[in-house]
Amino acid sequence: MSMRKIREVLRLTHELGLSVRQVREATGVGKTAVSEYVNRARVIGLTWPIPPEITDAELERRLFTPAGFHDGSTKPVPDWTKVHQELKRRGVTLMILWEEHRAHVEGHGYSRFCELYGEWRRRLAPTMRQTHLAGDKLFVDWAGDTVPIIDAMTGEVHDAHLFVAALGASSYTYAEARWSETLPDWIGAHVNAFDFLGGVPRAAVPDNLKAGITKPSRYEPGVNRTYQDLADHYGFVVLPARPYRPRDKAKVEAAVGIVSRFVLGKLRNRRFFSLAELNDAVRDCVTKINAKVMKHLKQSRNDLFASLDRPALKGLPGERYQYAEWKRCTVAPDYHVEVDGHYYSVPFGLLRETVDARFTEGTIEVFHNGNRIASHMRSRVAHKHTTIPEHMPSSHRRYAEWSPARMLREAEKIGPATAALFEAIMKAKPHPEQGFRSCLGILSLVKSYGPQRIEAAARRGNDIGATTYGSIKSILNNGLDRVFAKPTMPDASPIRHANIRGRGYYH
Repeated sequence: MSMRKIREVLRLTHELGLSVRQVREATGVGKTAVSEYVNRARVIGLTWPIPPEITDAELERRLFTPAGFHDGSTKPVPDWTKVHQELKRRGVTLMILWEEHRAHVEGHGYSRFCELYGEWRRRLAPTMRQTHLAGDKLFVDWAGDTVPIIDAMTGEVHDAHLFVAALGASSYTYAEARWSETLPDWIGAHVNAFDFLGGVPRAAVPDNLKAGITKPSRYEPGVNRTYQDLADHYGFVVLPARPYRPRDKAKVEAAVGIVSRFVLGKLRNRRFFSLAELNDAVRDCVTKINAKVMKHLKQSRNDLFASLDRPALKGLPGERYQYAEWKRCTVAPDYHVEVDGHYYSVPFGLLRETVDARFTEGTIEVFHNGNRIASHMRSRVAHKHTTIPEHMPSSHRRYAEWSPARMLREAEKIGPATAALFEAIMKAKPHPEQGFRSCLGILSLVKSYGPQRIEAAARRGNDIGATTYGSIKSILNNGLDRVFAKPTMPDASPIRHANIRGRGYYH
């Protein structure tokens, strides 16, 4: 860049008061360069107009310190380790640190100061070069290798997986062994990591893990609903590492490497018989990792954590996170949703609506458009119903899309045995609507097997008391309906159940 251009940048900035953008448009000098020239002139106290005795050569000497130029070896330099640490604090820049340095000693100019820091910084490991703000990010991942655990009773070997987390500013490390890399273990490891840190960072940065991330995308990453639930509870944000951006993952990859060497490497010849025993050993190794003094920074991770990250972390919430999973459901015609094989009622008016079910160890909550519409105690009994009376429609509701009478009309189109089967299914439930799911399932089989085989299967089901969707489908799959394809007598009634009421009862 010619000195004439630089003089023009300073003139337009100071004499005409143009903005950086306007100066760029007028001179063709990039915005970054414009800002740099103006800042350099301000730092050395150069005002406009520039005194005529300052030639272009003198101006260049004052504004720029050529590479390799030394004002003399006697000029003091700061402790670059402290400079590097201070840059991790929010709002701190090299300009601020240089001004503080010059306030105490007659040191180098700003340009040389930056060059010397850059030279020192390049000697650091790649992950240490990145400037992470204190308390800002926790990088999380699974280590690639597993640790075998022997079942003392059976001798079977089960592989344990190692969860690793590292804070950006201090590299303070946490590791924990879990039985799997599934969502419950992923969430549980995060909760334990926050307890270990005694606080919460502003963000968690995972790799694009299936456990936590549902849709890897650079701009709009989809976050698993349960993982988002955890983030809401603790008040942090999930920032998945961007695909093809290795710097996003450098910190945790370095931590995984350290854990692999200092944990997996040291424990490779030990035999473990329980997950608790393994975690005791992992905890001892992690304690040593955090206490080890790093050669270039001359401090341990413990020291850096105490001075940088720990004061910047947010406090833990009053209660630990209770693990919960989410499931998107469609409300069936029997006004129930299925969660883990059990059926839970919702208000009847939400038939066929899409809802979200949140389930913990003991409860089920159902939400529609963000509003909670139902809450139940969780049941482990498969294929049964939990129904709140207020959710039920009238048993003779005339205008519902599906009613017991309509269900029987659909069955009668197939045949009398199917109608008898449907009535038996609904009669076996406390409320007829609770049998809708099985009836609709049988109706759906018509597309695959045809009405004649459905009628024959219903005849067999009535005879042997097998009145469920599963039993009728089994009869069809095994061809057991074929001997019932025709009644033995033309007038024989297919109905084998006592007190069959008939469609008229439901009107």
